[in-house]
Amino acid sequence: MLKVVHLNTYDGNGGAGRACMRLNRALLSQNVDSKVIVHYKFGKNPQIGTFNKNPVQKAYAAATIILERILAKRYLKPLSRTPFSFTWFGRSVIRYSEVKNADIIHLHWINHGFLDPKHIAQIAKLNKPVVWTFHDSNAFTGGCHVRYACDHYMRECGNCPLLIHEGDHDISHKIWQQKRKAYDVLDFAVAAPSSWMQASVKNSSLMLEKAVNHIPNTLETDIFKPADKRRAKQKAGLPTDKFIFLSGFMPSRKDLHKGTQYLLDSLELLKQRLGVDANQVELVIFGNRGTEGVPDFPFKTSFLGTINNDELLAQCYAAADAFLIPSLEDNLPYTVMESLSCGTPVIAFTTGGIPDMVQHEYNGYLATYKSAESFTDGMEWIIKYPNQELIQQQARQTIMDKFSEEVIARKHIRLYQGLLQKEDADV
Repeated sequence: MLKVVHLNTYDGNGGAGRACMRLNRALLSQNVDSKVIVHYKFGKNPQIGTFNKNPVQKAYAAATIILERILAKRYLKPLSRTPFSFTWFGRSVIRYSEVKNADIIHLHWINHGFLDPKHIAQIAKLNKPVVWTFHDSNAFTGGCHVRYACDHYMRECGNCPLLIHEGDHDISHKIWQQKRKAYDVLDFAVAAPSSWMQASVKNSSLMLEKAVNHIPNTLETDIFKPADKRRAKQKAGLPTDKFIFLSGFMPSRKDLHKGTQYLLDSLELLKQRLGVDANQVELVIFGNRGTEGVPDFPFKTSFLGTINNDELLAQCYAAADAFLIPSLEDNLPYTVMESLSCGTPVIAFTTGGIPDMVQHEYNGYLATYKSAESFTDGMEWIIKYPNQELIQQQARQTIMDKFSEEVIARKHIRLYQGLLQKEDADV
């Protein structure tokens, strides 16, 4: 039986963690001996391993995670909201039996004091095929996780606009050099969840010699599934006679990555266009920790808070008539996949990996990048769409055809088997 070990910093905390857990579940369903081991374990799932076996080790891991954030303030510009990881802390994983006994080592999101370049290079000593899923851009940049329009990763990084002291040989350039040295030692195959990420990796100066495979993430289609809209709204305590827009929480007007201001501007414009019919639209927000500091939305808005239960989250998606995501850069956002899987169309900007999931005017609407007016066009289009049931069916079918657990598990298995065959041929 094929043995695969997945290494991730956290157990389901964040999109990368959820993607790792979901892939593990999908592989297990295909009779693969798949196991997840994390650097810092929040939950109590006994099936998820951790490298921190005792309270002292866990405390040390937590301390390095916190210390990195504190030290980062000395280097990053005060107003920078772009995630950036340094390489000050790391740990070795090659002496652990679960790693040594695996046929395939599959890396996922490994920042926050887990695998720094030095310890990534160590994995080469095990002489095993390695797959690395890039859930964001950090693996091939000098530190940033979100690149926006910056193209320095195509060269050698340096002159980083996020750093207080930027220059040809700044810390982003030094991190780039550390990664190049590590990647020269460790050979690995890249799994890019979106075609956008695949193209980005191929443009990176750090990845010129690496094989890049486009393999999307998956999700639990038996949990995230459609439901009768009217009944779902009743169950969620929402009016059945109004059009319900659902969206994830956007922290503030200044949050560049999530595009908060574009959503606010679009909603204001929609209210103007609808006129007296504006009272037929309501907004539902999930993911907010509280209502303090939340922007003022122009429509009646309900705040559901953080939802940690997937069944409840799926009910929210199923109850909505459309999902709004104004993100300005995203690899393959799970909110989009989850919404479509529940039969709820998506309005989004044409950016990142979103076009891999949203087909314009088929299962949603792809607005012109950074155009609030175009985003409003999308909301108005879905409100007036003559056959809501058809577009809901098409949303669900997109996920079943392209992103279901069986489809994605088999793509990974083919990649694993190909790497093992290559290794045997090289021996």
